[in-house]
Amino acid sequence: MAEYHVKRPLGRAPIHPGEVVREDMLPALGLSVSEAARRLGVSRQQLHRILACTHPITTEMALRIGQLAGNGPRLWLRLQQNYDLWHAEQRLKNELKKIEPMGAVHTGPAPD
Repeated sequence: MAEYHVKRPLGRAPIHPGEVVREDMLPALGLSVSEAARRLGVSRQQLHRILACTHPITTEMALRIGQLAGNGPRLWLRLQQNYDLWHAEQRLKNELKKIEPMGAVHTGPAPD
């Protein structure tokens, strides 16, 4: 199966999911950082690091945020994955250009 690439306008990086929590989710829920941290069962400092976009949303944190927001963990994991993948691609851009694709990989039984 071929990978589908989404084109972003102007080549901008995806936003960190912590920014979405800080700018959209917490205000929509009417929560302060301290109250959100208490409800999530994490320290205020741990949540603040995510909101400051210096730490990723882990699987555990995605479960917690998804439960609090009522939208599940998958959205938060996809946002983090998109953020991480874009930044890794930027760091490895020159190295990736040197790798020649092998073509489609056959995973079924050998042809007769």
